[in-house]
This record gives sequence, structure tokens and C-alpha cells, in this order.
Amino acid sequence: MNNPKTPCIGICSTTSLGDSVCRGCKRYSFEVINWNTYDSKSKTAVLKRIEKLNCQILESKLRIFSVPNLKLGLKRANVPFNEELSPYCWLHNLLKKNHKQIKSLKDYGAYVLPDFEGYSLEKLCQLVEQELLTLCQAHFERYYELPRNDADSASA
Repeated sequence: MNNPKTPCIGICSTTSLGDSVCRGCKRYSFEVINWNTYDSKSKTAVLKRIEKLNCQILESKLRIFSVPNLKLGLKRANVPFNEELSPYCWLHNLLKKNHKQIKSLKDYGAYVLPDFEGYSLEKLCQLVEQELLTLCQAHFERYYELPRNDADSASA
């Protein structure tokens, strides 16, 4: 990716609600704040992390059978997506921005896998979001939070 564009989908919760992980794009608050100062390599690293987490969660619950239909549906619904990322990232954006307007995922080239067919689309979206936020938080704690030293642990 030459100069990666922001993954923002217009649902920012880091600035409006003070969340440490954005409920829209899944960047950490410091990544949202510093995005314009990042070089291409740093931006790509952030996007690849988000892509990997999205794919891990969405591929376990949904299947895309027509990328062209998904792309058309996104454009029709005016939902932003990055063509350089996996279509599962696009699908996440669609679900995040438009799940209440979707009558059938098949119209967008996707379907729910059998283990999750009993879920309403709203419940499925809530499950996806909960799992994504849990993974993002775990990733943050593992790679970004400073470990507490023994003196801090003893006093806690």
C-alpha cells in the first residue's frame, strides 16, 4: 500500500465516547489521533492488524460468495471500504454502518454460516463486535500496555 487511507467509517467512539478502541474502525485511540503523522509502513501495519482480526471473526460466521455484489452493495449504500483490504473488512463496514437496512445478506453476496443461522442479523452483528473488541483489547494488553512491575502488583 503506497499511502494507505484511513479506515475510518464515520462511527468514531474514541473521540466522542473516550473508548480506547474505536467501535467503528477498530483502531486504538492513539492511532486515530496520530494517523496523519504515521508513515505508509506504520499505516499499513495498523490496517493489516485490523484486517487480520476482522477476517478471523467474520470468516467464522459469514461467507462471501460474490465480491462484485458486495462491492456494488457497498457503493449503493454509500459505505466506505478499502479495496486493498480483504472483502471481509468491507463486509464488516457494511454490517457496522447498515445492518439495520439489510433485508438479506445474499443481496450483498454473502450469507450466514449454518452455526449462526439462528441469530438475527442484529444479534450476529453484536456478537461480531463483542468478539472484535475483545480481540483488540487482548492485542493491546499484550503488545502496547506496559507490564506492571512486582511492586505495583503487590500493592494492587
